[in-house]
Amino acid sequence: MTLKLTFLGGAGTVTGSKYLLEHDGRRILVDCGLFQGYKALRLRNWDALPVAPGSIDAVVITHAHLDHTGYLPLLVKNGFHGPIFCTHGTKDLCGILLPDSGHLQEQDAAFANRHGFSKHHPALPLYTEDDARRALGFLRPLVFDQVHDLSCGAKARFFHAGHILGAATIAVEWGGVITTFSGDIGRYDDPLMPNPQTPDHTDYLLMESTYGDRSHDRNDPEDILADIIGKTVHRGGTVIVPAFAVGRAQMLLYHIARLKAAGRLPKLLPVFLDSPMAIDATEIFQRHAGDQKLSPADLQQIGRDVRYVHTGEESKSLTANPIAKVIISASGMATGGRVLHHLEHYAPNPKNAILFTGFQAGGTRGASMVAGAESVKMHGTYISVRASVHNLSMLSAHADKDELLRWAGGFTTAPKTVFIVHGEPAGSDALRHALGEQRHWKCLVPEHRQTVELS
Repeated sequence: MTLKLTFLGGAGTVTGSKYLLEHDGRRILVDCGLFQGYKALRLRNWDALPVAPGSIDAVVITHAHLDHTGYLPLLVKNGFHGPIFCTHGTKDLCGILLPDSGHLQEQDAAFANRHGFSKHHPALPLYTEDDARRALGFLRPLVFDQVHDLSCGAKARFFHAGHILGAATIAVEWGGVITTFSGDIGRYDDPLMPNPQTPDHTDYLLMESTYGDRSHDRNDPEDILADIIGKTVHRGGTVIVPAFAVGRAQMLLYHIARLKAAGRLPKLLPVFLDSPMAIDATEIFQRHAGDQKLSPADLQQIGRDVRYVHTGEESKSLTANPIAKVIISASGMATGGRVLHHLEHYAPNPKNAILFTGFQAGGTRGASMVAGAESVKMHGTYISVRASVHNLSMLSAHADKDELLRWAGGFTTAPKTVFIVHGEPAGSDALRHALGEQRHWKCLVPEHRQTVELS
């Protein structure tokens, strides 16, 4: 009996990763992410899956980011009751990311209802914080570099993907067929994460293409950070850094600590981490020394050079404080979180700077600001953007085109077919073309909800 693969997300877009494997009447879902960005994509989160959640035997997760895990609470709420397999790092990070997602959705719905700007009466959250905490009880952590039996006759092996703490490339062997899911592939020679590993062999490959059409800036990120932060602080401004709470926040703290130690930034420059989730994620980093590169001394240095902002009241006081400073706050694409309040206050003033450090999905406020938008809508009101806006692509946690090709080159044999996923159309098509030209691989860019047979 053949293996069926259906693309329930992550096809034609960087968000909503969900890949359904079916064999002999059993089902495994690989990744279970939220759609983000454009409204047409976000609306898919409310659509029923084509299969009943209760009919899925197991879920396997590549890493903790919400575009790969954020649908789990709804899956469980709608009847899924099987195991959710992931690495230990992913389990711990999901413990903060998923409840926060539920909390923010409840907050957004309540805010919309109070101010009456939702078209829905009442506005409802996709799921609640309680739904998210219930889903956490189904997580089953597994170690890297070992073959694990899943609950329905399949086997899986987790390889380091190098993207964030706990991130994995997963090879699933089922029905005599090996299907490898790249997950998000990280950077080579990253100061925090190990290099991404490539399995030796696979029959079929699902490969991400976030930066399939471009190369990252090769300049030293510390040179750029020193320049932007130094100039902004010199003119009395504040640097707002919308940063992903997991991975990018820790990377920024690492670089800023090094710049202070080298005398390239003022040692007394106040640096605030205004994200309870990022604070918790930083502590999780400390507990997983074997899965990242930072030494105990590095972690201590980061802790000395940052001030943690825990409560909402502390965050509001920080916004009102006129001193020159750096504020690192989530979310990384400015789609929600405390960073919105900081942007509302600081974006209209040209003394200030807004510094993005990762991929900005189409339809997000981050993408709009990076593209040069003169105003963005926040909390139902348009806010002018007169602060300088920068995007440091070299700090991205995603491999660029050259690194993706390097990773693909690690396979000792050619896959039967490579499915190019997790990318905007231009990036996916560029990677398809490059793999075809350089490696002569058969590559396809699947469509949303397309089903293929693997044998």
